[in-house]
Amino acid sequence: MSNDKIKVLAFAGGRVHDFKGVGLALKDALAESQEFEVAYVEDNLDALVAQLGPRDVLVLQHTGGNLTDAQRDGLLNWLAAGKAFVGIHSAADSFKTCPQYIEMIGGVFRTHPAYRDYEVAVVDVAHPIMQGLPSRFMVKDEQYILNYDPSKVRVLCEAAYEVKDKTGKVETGVMPTVWTKPWAKGRVVYIALGHNPAACRQDAFKLILRQAVLWAAKPETENG
Repeated sequence: MSNDKIKVLAFAGGRVHDFKGVGLALKDALAESQEFEVAYVEDNLDALVAQLGPRDVLVLQHTGGNLTDAQRDGLLNWLAAGKAFVGIHSAADSFKTCPQYIEMIGGVFRTHPAYRDYEVAVVDVAHPIMQGLPSRFMVKDEQYILNYDPSKVRVLCEAAYEVKDKTGKVETGVMPTVWTKPWAKGRVVYIALGHNPAACRQDAFKLILRQAVLWAAKPETENG
């Protein structure tokens, strides 16, 4: 990459979540860094794909929906050529009829406990995305419980959870909060945080987001 600003395309859309509020919060968080040139697209997947070409990083928050073949190929081929994707929260609850997208992001939403305060533990303290964070920190958010293959992602931080199924059976465990993975020549970061605008305005979230974009945009750096 040149010394120019990192060209970021932020996208928010879908239903269920407040994509308009989250989109604005994402734009604001990215705008706090002088290293980014930020463009924004809202709830139009064709427009998203049409604007990918010159961008270095896509930051995507979306819920549900389907990708056409053209949208799928436009996104995944752009990423595979050496670009970067940073998925936020419900990005893992989208485009479930597209196995290639699910493979790219690394996992798929299964359930969640109630929106609450919970503790996140950093497990990869040396990774650039985790720099400046304490070893343990609190967030107020909706924690996603995901189906994923641990052999295909690099977990950077995680949090304990407890959920009940419809029969009342309790499930406990530990779930990734942030992970990275490759997609051909591209880099993928998934951030399970970011349920609503307030969650996206927390200092820890904003730091993770900005450092995820910086790291993902520079595939020549270490700690892949």
